[in-house]
Amino acid sequence: MSLEELGRMTLKEFINSPKIPVIAVLDNIRSALNVGSIFRTADAFAIEKIIICGISATPPNREINKTAIGATDSVSWEYVENISDAISHLKINGYTIAGIEQTDQAVLLGQTPINFEKIAVIFGNEVDGLSDEIINDLDLCIEIPQHGTKHSLNVSVCAGIVLWEITKNHL
Repeated sequence: MSLEELGRMTLKEFINSPKIPVIAVLDNIRSALNVGSIFRTADAFAIEKIIICGISATPPNREINKTAIGATDSVSWEYVENISDAISHLKINGYTIAGIEQTDQAVLLGQTPINFEKIAVIFGNEVDGLSDEIINDLDLCIEIPQHGTKHSLNVSVCAGIVLWEITKNHL
């Protein structure tokens, strides 16, 4: 089906439409392909913004474009080099800060209500997870329940699952 047949908004309509008060923060994501996938997910769920930090690639980038498929034009984003600066700014602006990480304080996604007026969700590096320096700045740590032999998911898959769970009641 075409976008028109699917009833999708034009780029201009989407940019001007209300967004869900969720911000995805990318903490040192190594793969530009993962960054692009998260842009595409952010577009699908109409989240407010992406904040890109550290070594994460930023648009324009050929690898990001491969998976974003134009979502870098529809999703608002900014680059903040230092993740601690990004978190401080978000807290000042009333966002609950949630990190996606396996810790002894983590709540399980889907088993704990995540109903905050404004929330920033931090997704960490594919190997090292979230930066150690920010763990104590989190208001909430979220873990995706897993039942297999692997202890983690690809960061873009993780973003899709978490952003869906947080935004599904807004769509």
